[in-house]
Amino acid sequence: MTLPVKTVMHRAVAQRDKYYDGRFLYGVITTGVFCKPSCTSRRARAENIRFFADAVSAMNAGFRPCRRCRPTDSVNSMKWLCDIARFIEKHAHERLTLNGLANHVGLSPSHLQRRFKAAFGISPKAYQDAVRVRHLKRSLKQGKDVTSAIYSAGFGSVSRVYGEASHQFGMTPKAYRSGGTGETVYYACRDTAIGPMLMAATHRGVCFVEFGEDERTLMDQLSEEFPCAKIAASPAEDAPELDLWIEALDAHISVGAPRPDLPLDLRGTAFQVKVWRFLCSIHAGEVMTYTDVAVKIDKPKAARSVGSACTANRIGVLIPCHRVLRGDGKLGGYRWGVDRKRALLDLERSRIDENKSSDI
Repeated sequence: MTLPVKTVMHRAVAQRDKYYDGRFLYGVITTGVFCKPSCTSRRARAENIRFFADAVSAMNAGFRPCRRCRPTDSVNSMKWLCDIARFIEKHAHERLTLNGLANHVGLSPSHLQRRFKAAFGISPKAYQDAVRVRHLKRSLKQGKDVTSAIYSAGFGSVSRVYGEASHQFGMTPKAYRSGGTGETVYYACRDTAIGPMLMAATHRGVCFVEFGEDERTLMDQLSEEFPCAKIAASPAEDAPELDLWIEALDAHISVGAPRPDLPLDLRGTAFQVKVWRFLCSIHAGEVMTYTDVAVKIDKPKAARSVGSACTANRIGVLIPCHRVLRGDGKLGGYRWGVDRKRALLDLERSRIDENKSSDI
């Protein structure tokens, strides 16, 4: 029997198996560091480990390279870009200019801007803003008052952060301050054709659709995302929409009903949101490569960053990142396992074939 992909990766990390170096990286949420599978650093608890396809995905998720196993050194073409990204992270609260960053690595400003955007999909300035937002979120979770947290993160004005709150938090900074205190997140679970699924929504729309081995694991993931929000099962009298929404999505996955068009509470960088919105336009039975998507969103050199945006997607199937493949036609990675990605594509293709047969 074939083991689930995540089980294989956990085993590789536990055994420090060098065979898997270059195949994936893992991050530890308690340290904020990402490593090669063979890293000899202290073993982390399985529930604190997150897996990534490459260094860019790990860095975009807020992790920094391990100084012991140096997971970015094998990617020579990315080394100086990773150095710049680390410099930005270290000095995110300061006023950084493109000229200053270019001087730091001995490049022209235009060359730095072009290469950085090609690798990360966003400009150095946008990357700095994303780092500041991570610092702001951390400060808010630690209980710092909103205004102090905003300025200590390096933002020059309060209004700017509130203006972008819907993209960065999914709620106002004040509500996010203690992990969503004051917000109610309703959830519902279903067993589907590809395993247990949990859907959750704020008053703005669906903010979370995850697949896992069991409901308890899914609930742990939801609590981690909204640590201090009120998390409640969806009762029909209070949140009738969610019950209908998850039934509609289950019907789409399990019996081939149309994918429901539901309101989404998107929380990510401007680039990630742009990718996710485009993915929603890819029809069932169709596939694109990461490069195809990059071209379609007018970022032709950002294929790697498109892959990172797919990895960061927390709203499975409704944002159909499973329809994006590697340039060589292979499946590539998938947040919920390659087996689920293959199953979703096979289900969609078989239903397209059935409809064609019935039309003859």
